[in-house]
Amino acid sequence: MNKPPAYVAHVQKESDGESWRLHDLEDHLRCVAERAKEFAASFNSGDWAELAGLWHDLGKFLKDWQAYLCKKTGYDEDAHIEGYGGRPNHSSAGAVLSLEKFRGSPAGRLLAYVIAGHHAGLPDWAPDEAGGDLQNRLFDTISHKIKAGELDEIRQIAQTMAYLSASMPKTFPLGCSSPPEAVKSAEYLHLWIRMLFSCLVDADFLDTEEFMTPENAKKRGIYSGLQEFSSRFDKYMEQKEKNAAPAAINKARAEILKICRAKAKLTPGFFSLTVPTGGGKTLSSMAFALEHALKYGKQRIIMAIPYTSIIEQAAAVYREVFGEEAVLEHHSNLDPDKEDHKSRLASENWDMPIVVTTNVQLFESLFSGRTSVCRKLHNIVNSVIILDEAQMLAPEYLKPVLSVLRGLVKHFGVTVIFCTATQPALSAKIGSGLAVFEGLPPATEIIDTPEKYFEELKRVEITLPNISACSEWRTVADDLKNYKQALCVVNTRKDCRDLHKLMPEGTIHLSANMCGEERSEIIAVIKKKLDGGDSIRVISTQLVEAGVDIDFPVVYRALAGIDSIAQAAGRCNREGRLNEEGRLGKVVVFVPPKAAPVGLLRKGEDAARSILRDQAALELTPELYNRYFKKFYASVNDFDKPKFIERLVQGVPECAFQFRTFAQDFKLIDDEFQRGIIVWYEGKTRNSLELIGLLRRSGPEPWLLRKLQRFIVNVPLPVFNKLAQGDYIEDLHGYWVQKATGLYRPGLGLLPDGADWDPEIFIF
Repeated sequence: MNKPPAYVAHVQKESDGESWRLHDLEDHLRCVAERAKEFAASFNSGDWAELAGLWHDLGKFLKDWQAYLCKKTGYDEDAHIEGYGGRPNHSSAGAVLSLEKFRGSPAGRLLAYVIAGHHAGLPDWAPDEAGGDLQNRLFDTISHKIKAGELDEIRQIAQTMAYLSASMPKTFPLGCSSPPEAVKSAEYLHLWIRMLFSCLVDADFLDTEEFMTPENAKKRGIYSGLQEFSSRFDKYMEQKEKNAAPAAINKARAEILKICRAKAKLTPGFFSLTVPTGGGKTLSSMAFALEHALKYGKQRIIMAIPYTSIIEQAAAVYREVFGEEAVLEHHSNLDPDKEDHKSRLASENWDMPIVVTTNVQLFESLFSGRTSVCRKLHNIVNSVIILDEAQMLAPEYLKPVLSVLRGLVKHFGVTVIFCTATQPALSAKIGSGLAVFEGLPPATEIIDTPEKYFEELKRVEITLPNISACSEWRTVADDLKNYKQALCVVNTRKDCRDLHKLMPEGTIHLSANMCGEERSEIIAVIKKKLDGGDSIRVISTQLVEAGVDIDFPVVYRALAGIDSIAQAAGRCNREGRLNEEGRLGKVVVFVPPKAAPVGLLRKGEDAARSILRDQAALELTPELYNRYFKKFYASVNDFDKPKFIERLVQGVPECAFQFRTFAQDFKLIDDEFQRGIIVWYEGKTRNSLELIGLLRRSGPEPWLLRKLQRFIVNVPLPVFNKLAQGDYIEDLHGYWVQKATGLYRPGLGLLPDGADWDPEIFIF
C-alpha cells in the first residue's frame, strides 16, 4: 500500500464509498506552477507565473488547514482545529511571503494580488465600503489569521521546496527575470496582473479538475488546429463562389474576400474592415483572421458582437463552414439545447480555436476580478479579435476599453479588427473639453478604397424629413399600410407598442419586452415570410439593427444617430434583389412624436440633426460616418464612467489598485437600473412554466438557469418595483418570476405599464 502524502491538497472518496484518494500538496503546487509557467510564456512572464503557482497554496501546509481539510471531507472526523471557527485562511501565506522575498518592493505586491485573490478574486488595495482590502489583509495578522510562528513554518517549507526542486531554483527568492514591458507601463500594469492571475487560476482549476473529475479533464483541448480550419474555409468558399449567381453583389463580395486574404500578410496591429452592409464581412473578416493567424502564429480567433440576437446567426454561419464542434458560442442567452458538455467546459477558459461571444462577455472579463471569469484571459493572448459592429462600443466606457485594446496589441500579441459598415472615429483625440482623451493609433484599412464598394453596393435610397416637423404615429401607420412588406424601426419599447396598436391585425411586434426564446422564433417567422413573398409588416425597436439578416423592400426609421439610420437601411434590399429589377430599396426617415430619451440616444439624434439639416436625401459614405462620430463623441460628457484612471492607473507607483471596485462599476449592461424577470412563455420547443416548476421544487441548478435565461425580460428598476409591489412577480430562490397570467402576452411581450392588461385574466 502506498504511503499517504505528508501534506494533502484535496481529498475525494473513491467510488466504493470506503477508501479515499489524496491529492499530494507538493505535487499540486509543482503541477500548477508548470502549467501557469507554460500559459504565461506567451507574454514572456513564465517565471512570474511559476512562482505564483508554487506559492499560491503554501498556507495549506499549516497544521490547522490540514486538520480542517480532513475533518471537512470526513477523511478524518477527529481532526483537531485550533483557534478557527470556520475555514482557515490559506491564500494569505504565499502573499505575505512574496512581500518579504521582494524586500518591501512594490513588485512584491504584484504577486500578492495574484496569490491572495486566487479563490476570492482580485482585491482592492485600500479599503472601501465593502471591505476585503489587500492592505489590511496582509499587514494585520489578526485579520488574515496567520498566527505567531506559522509564517516561520511557511518560510521553512518554501525553502525546502526550492531545495527539492532543482529544475526551478531561479525563482527562489529573487531570481525572477526582469519584468516584461507591460509591467513597466503605468497604463497596462493592471492588465499584466490580470493575465498573470488568469494563468494561475486556470492552472489551479485544471490541476484540481484532473484529480477530482478526470473524466472532464480528458475532454479538454481535443480540437483541430487553425490550419485544418483554414482548409475547411477554403473548400467552403470555393463551393459558395461556384454556386453564386452572377450578380453585382456577389462579384463585389468575391473582390472584398480576395482583398482580405491579400492584406492578411500585413504586420499585426489594429485593422479596420469597412464594408457596406451585405458586403460579406462575416466571412471576409474570418478569411483575414485565419490567414493572419497562420502567418503570425496566433492561437485563436475571437469574434465579439454587441447583441446576443445576432450571435446565433454568426455562430451558425461559422458552424456551417467549420463543423458543429469547431466553434465555441459563449454568451448569456445561449440556447442550452445546443450546448454539449465539451462546449460548456470550453466556455470556462476559451481553449477552443474559434470563439464567438459578446462585447459584454469580452470586456467585462478583461476588467473582472472573479476567478471563474478571469481564467479565460490568458487565452486571449496572441489571438485575433474581430470586433463586429464596432460602432456599438459603449461611449461611457470608451477610455478603459480602448486602453485595454491598446495594451493587448502592444504587449500581448493581439491583432484587433474593427469590422463594420459604420466605422467609429477612434483614433487621435476623442471628445472635447474636459472629456477629451487620446484614442488609438490609426488602424490600417483593409479595403483601400471602401468608397468604391459603398457606391457599387448601393441598394437603397434614403429620404429625409423636414427635421423640424414631427410625424404622428397615425400618419406613420397609414403610410406603412400601403406596403406589402415593410419594417419600421423606432427608438423605444413604448414607441413600438404605440405604433403597433395602430397597425392592421397580423402586424408583428418585436422588442426587448419579449424574451429571447420568443424573439428568436419571431425572427425565424419573419425570414420565412420574406422568402415566400408573403405579406408582412414589422414594428420593431433597434434590436433588429446591426447584423440581423433580414431583407425588406421598404424600411422606415425614426430619427436617430446616423449609424442607427445606416444600420436600419442595412435591413433593406440587403441581397440587392431589387437592383436586378432596376430599382433600389426604399428607406424613409421620419421625426417621431417624441424625441429620443435623454442620454446617448438623444445625443446621437442631436448629432444627426446638425448634419442632416436642410438635406433631402442621405448618401451613406465612410466620410459621413467619420464626421458624425466626431460630432457625437464631442457631445459625450464622460468616457470613463467606472473611473479607470483613478482606480487602475494613478496608484501604479505604489502598486495600489482598486480591482474589485472597478470591476463592480464596469457594467456594459448596467444592472443597477434594471432587473430581470423570468416570464411565462410556451414556445414551440420549450415551455418556461415547466422550468419554473423545477426551479420552485429543486432550486437554482446551473443547467436549469441556463435554460431559464431564454425566458428573461429585463425591465427598468421603477417598473420592477411596481410589479413587485403589485404582487405580479415573486422571488424563487433569489430569481424573480412572473406570478400573474396577464403580465406576459405572446406577440407583445411583458406589459409593464398596465395599459394593455386584462384584469379578468389575472390568475395568481
